Order: sequence, then C-alpha cells, then structure tokens
Amino acid sequence: MTETETVNSRQAQAWNGPMGRHWAAHQDRYDAMLADVNDALFEGAAIAPGDRVLDVGCGAGATTRIAARLAAHGHAVGVDISAPLLDRARASTAAKGITNAAYEHADAQLHLFPRAGYDVVISRGGVMFFADHTAAFRNLARALRPGGRLAFICPQPPGPDTEEAQVFSLFRKLLGEDEPTPDLAAAQVAMMSLSDPERIRAALQGYDDINVTPVPVETMWGQDAADAVGFLLSRTPDRTVSAATRAALEDTMRPYETDRGVRLNAGVWLVTGTRPL
Repeated sequence: MTETETVNSRQAQAWNGPMGRHWAAHQDRYDAMLADVNDALFEGAAIAPGDRVLDVGCGAGATTRIAARLAAHGHAVGVDISAPLLDRARASTAAKGITNAAYEHADAQLHLFPRAGYDVVISRGGVMFFADHTAAFRNLARALRPGGRLAFICPQPPGPDTEEAQVFSLFRKLLGEDEPTPDLAAAQVAMMSLSDPERIRAALQGYDDINVTPVPVETMWGQDAADAVGFLLSRTPDRTVSAATRAALEDTMRPYETDRGVRLNAGVWLVTGTRPL
C-alpha cells in the first residue's frame, strides 16, 4: 500500500512493520487470545447462508474464515492495512480449502467498496484503528445494503483494577519500561479510542438500532506462565532479560494459570447497528 492510499499512515507503518510481522508469525496465539469474543461477535452479526460479509481489520483472517463458513452460499471479504497479516490470511485460507473468502489490502476508511455490496459488516477489534471513526463508519454504511447489519467488538475501558491492567503494570515495572515502543504506544492509544459508549454512538451517526452491550471475556496468553512470558517477551526480541527477571515475570502470571491456559479476565463491548432502509 502506498502512502496516498491511506489516511492513517501511523497505523499503516505499525502494522506493516515489526508489530504486524509478529502478529502474522504468531497467528495461532493471537487467535487463541481473542477466541473468547467470537461467540458474541457472530451472534450479533447473525450471518445467514448466502450473505455477503465484509470483515474490517481482518488481520490473519480467522474471523473472515468463520464468516465464510456461516455464509456458506455467499462470500466473505477481509480488508486490512497490514500486508504481512494478509499474506498469512491468504495462505491459511487456501490451506483450509475455503473458497468463498477473499482479502483486500486497503484502508477501510476511504476504500471504494461496492455500493450496497454487503449484507453484513463485522470486525473483531479492528475498527478502533481508524483515523476518523465517523468518516470510516459512513464509508462502511455506504458498503452495506439498506437494512444491512453492522457488528463489531471493541475493548471496554481497562480500569486499574482489572486483571490485565494489574498484570501488565507489574510487567512494565519488572522490565523497567517507562514508555512502550512508538508502534505499541500508537496501537494502545487506538485500542482505547472507542472504549466510551457515547463516543461509539457519536461515531455511528446515521445507523439505526444501535446497541452497545458489555461482554465479559477471558484472554488467553499461553499454556502456562513460562509459555506466556516467552510469548510476551518475543514482541521485543532485541531485549535481554535476566533469569531472575524472567522468573519474576512468570510469578506474575502464575496466579492466572488454569487447566485451559493462562487466562485474564477482561471486558469488551459488542456493538450492533443497521443501515437505515
């Protein structure tokens, strides 16, 4: 993607750089981390056989493939600004023999989708990264047929007492991190850009039947504490961590070990709406 094809160069740089490559290389881990929200997303989307589905911020394509299966006689198109993630999405989709899914490398805020070309627009944590949410959702409404459905997931405010906030605050202290890397900082700010329900509703001006529903979820970070810490440290491969610090990091994760892996309680919003008839 060239610079002129996006109004969100900061996110395009991040997701086409080391962060995007890390997500692509660890597709299975990231999909497992976010899998708990899939049921809520697809219940809200209510995809029917024959539907045409647009998956915004599709990443490595896990939700696009689920949508394609649900829309058995229709099709699903995933769109993302990350070339590394789309390469992984295409390879995984071909390997699984899914023939009614395709992918586009584009900024969904301004991409010229077929007018009224989709019955459903979905996103599992992708719509927060737009440079201008109102303009982006207006463009997505143009892509929906009249009466078409919108369903997406975005994080609730993280709050200092949530398990994720407590764990990662301790991580930063143990690692001596005052500030995240620029790419990670940009991603973190964007992740919270739709955490306020009133901001969500303002961004969805022009949609009908808007609902913002809280959904409790668990995020899965690894098979055990050591595995989770190894994964988190892999995001900054140039960092050197002493054995003592690694052991302390593992102690931070150990209280959250379960027989289903290391799991942290979190919360998301399920947002649904429709394009007016």
